[in-house]
Amino acid sequence: MLGNGSPEQLEGVAFHVFAANRDMVDKVFYDSDGELLVIPEQGRLLLLTELGRIDLAPGQIALVPRGVRFRVILPDGIARGYLAENFGAMFRLPELGPIGSNGLAGARDFETPVAWFEDRDTPTEVVQKYLGRLWSMTLDHSPLDVVAWHGNLAPFRYDLARFNVMGTVSFDHPDPSIFTVLSSPSDTPGRANADFVIFPPRWMVAEDTFRPPWFHRNVMSEAMGLIHGVYDAKADGFVPGAISLHNMMAGHGPDVATWEAASEAALQPHKIDGTMAFMIETCWPYRPTAHALATSQLDYDAVWAGFPKAQVNRP
Repeated sequence: MLGNGSPEQLEGVAFHVFAANRDMVDKVFYDSDGELLVIPEQGRLLLLTELGRIDLAPGQIALVPRGVRFRVILPDGIARGYLAENFGAMFRLPELGPIGSNGLAGARDFETPVAWFEDRDTPTEVVQKYLGRLWSMTLDHSPLDVVAWHGNLAPFRYDLARFNVMGTVSFDHPDPSIFTVLSSPSDTPGRANADFVIFPPRWMVAEDTFRPPWFHRNVMSEAMGLIHGVYDAKADGFVPGAISLHNMMAGHGPDVATWEAASEAALQPHKIDGTMAFMIETCWPYRPTAHALATSQLDYDAVWAGFPKAQVNRP
């Protein structure tokens, strides 16, 4: 749907959506261009990899490193979701800086695969993604026959409910960087090649503050998805499975209904619950694909129509 950078240059990120209704049978896939961050939105996935199996459900994420072979089984018969393909530096935990040693995503909550292998002498198609194209060959056996491995590069799973949210307890709206789960740094400090950021259930307690994201422009490009629930900065039109894009320096903010509700709300502790939105933020501009443009909402800017002019009361 969206992309930037290049596998050749080892930088950039692509943002995909997926939908499936069949298991992969006698077929495996691996991506030589980048690592794959799998974000299911509907239906469970079973990832059978060279290094073990991962059971994955909506609300969890999995990362398959560059070059690791795997196939996918659908326990519920269907599945839908998002996929981030990272061409740059590997995703890692962000530097916590003044936060200290605890908070956000904890290293202890990332799970490596359950031990598993298969010994099948069945013709198996191996599909490889390399420099943006797909290549295929057939082996006389399943390559998922690794019975032991040694090293520090492995797929992993993470439950987004384990994220320890940081927030403001005084005033003002904090930057979304405090919601970063994983980060792929660029060559420029403080400017990420890609960040995976979530907006999970959390308490809002700030005083003298407009609590949703204010109207802003920034130097990062923001592509958002919604796993379930309602995103707190949009009243409607942004549904699970959808994508919103605000490229660098594109002005954006809450719609009229969200602005009115937040402006009139009593500033008392309030819990945002039953939602999980996320963002793949990058320092590079996203280019939408032809398919994305053909299926996009052309009147998206209408959500900002109808804002009244500011009223100033003078004595």
